[in-house]
Amino acid sequence: MKYNKLCGLLLLLFGNIALADETTIHANDSSDPNGPYAVKMINLALNHIDKKYKLVVTKEPFTQARILQEVSSGMLDVMWTASNVELENTLLPIRIPLYKGLLGYRIFIINKNTQAKFDKVKTLDDLKHLSIGQGKTWPDTQILEANGLTVVKVNKYESLFYMVEGGRFDAFSRGVHEPFGELEKRPNLKDLTVEKNLMLVYKMPFYLFVGKDSKVLAADLTLGLNRAIADGSFDQTFFGDPSVQNVMANANMKNRLVFKLNNPTLSKETPLDRKELWYDPQADK
Repeated sequence: MKYNKLCGLLLLLFGNIALADETTIHANDSSDPNGPYAVKMINLALNHIDKKYKLVVTKEPFTQARILQEVSSGMLDVMWTASNVELENTLLPIRIPLYKGLLGYRIFIINKNTQAKFDKVKTLDDLKHLSIGQGKTWPDTQILEANGLTVVKVNKYESLFYMVEGGRFDAFSRGVHEPFGELEKRPNLKDLTVEKNLMLVYKMPFYLFVGKDSKVLAADLTLGLNRAIADGSFDQTFFGDPSVQNVMANANMKNRLVFKLNNPTLSKETPLDRKELWYDPQADK
């Protein structure tokens, strides 16, 4: 009996020590369509390091601006978004683009009855006569405005679908991997479709971010992702993701008219020299 009690106490003791060694990190995934993929990549990184972390993802309906505030204050530990200099000065970026730069290839969600309007676009000046809807705080918004495009800024992501369908602006700019799944999830918006011919291209890394004081977590996530890149599991996860596979099948990137834009918000610390981090869908065109 004493032996059984001793074993029980030892198991409890070592169990508590194991739990004490596990660090819980918190994130929010309320509406971002990139959330499930980002969470997958976080777990991939954590599985490639020796330290024990547990990721807890909450679903409170936060805006991206609110999530940024929560990470800055330490109430949340990690977030994901397209990057710019301002954001990298506010939070600590993990400078490995989770989508291998695919977010910088942009196509449009439009009202299907307006395709003829886009068929007439042959130059960037032509495109400047059309209006593009974007989230108010999204880094892409600054890029489009800096290149002279007309941008309608909206606070709520979901509102953008209803507004483009209703003609409040001409197009909703999306990363090439985003619109097909987004439209599948909204079958009630029957007049929405993906524009057929045009594509904007600019450098747009999509990073994980942590608070300025979370240097250990930043180092661990960086280490884990680099190990995943080295063993091939990063690319396996990227190319195996349904949204990316959907792009390869449906986006017709090689045959679109491309408008290359300058990204003045791009940090000088962006790892452009690491070719393995970036995917070029038009490389073999």
